[in-house]
Amino acid sequence: MKRILTTGLLAGCCFLLAGCESLRFAPTESQKQNAWLHNRTTAMTAEIAGDEEVSDKLKALSSLSELQSRAFVSYYGLPMEFPQAETAEDILAETNTRLARTALAESSERPDGWEFADNALELAIGICALLGGAYGTRAVQFLKDAKTKSQALKEIIAGNELFKKQNKEYAEAFKQAHKDQTPQTKQIVVQMKNT
Repeated sequence: MKRILTTGLLAGCCFLLAGCESLRFAPTESQKQNAWLHNRTTAMTAEIAGDEEVSDKLKALSSLSELQSRAFVSYYGLPMEFPQAETAEDILAETNTRLARTALAESSERPDGWEFADNALELAIGICALLGGAYGTRAVQFLKDAKTKSQALKEIIAGNELFKKQNKEYAEAFKQAHKDQTPQTKQIVVQMKNT
């Protein structure tokens, strides 16, 4: 039992220290609509290129683009509501341009690292509490301490950043005072400042 808890805690800590840059939210409805609309756009482009007198290279590129866009729809999933896309005029409508901009903005959003870590710690505390026993109780206390320390570190970093913004004349001295931090500490602070 102790080995399982230790392994789980170590895996969780490694995951948290690795950062959340690669995590993304599930595709939104507008992202699904945009992916489907992209597929319709590329299919129509390939169809028009096939009907008109264009180079073989342009025909091949538009056909490949249509094939590639199917992967986006497969990955994102079908939308619940399909945008109008029967004609080129439908596809080129201003509403579809706004949809593309919305999907682009949503695609850059990432989960907040602090919130993710807090939720992961809460889940781990709940699991350890369910397991019970001496090891479960110790693990719960360890995780509660880790959560408290994580919150304290978040507050310290936020306070430091506020101090540097409000007191620009002391920013260089502030950086100098922290020059002897270990590379690991510097990396953690940089990651936390960016979330």
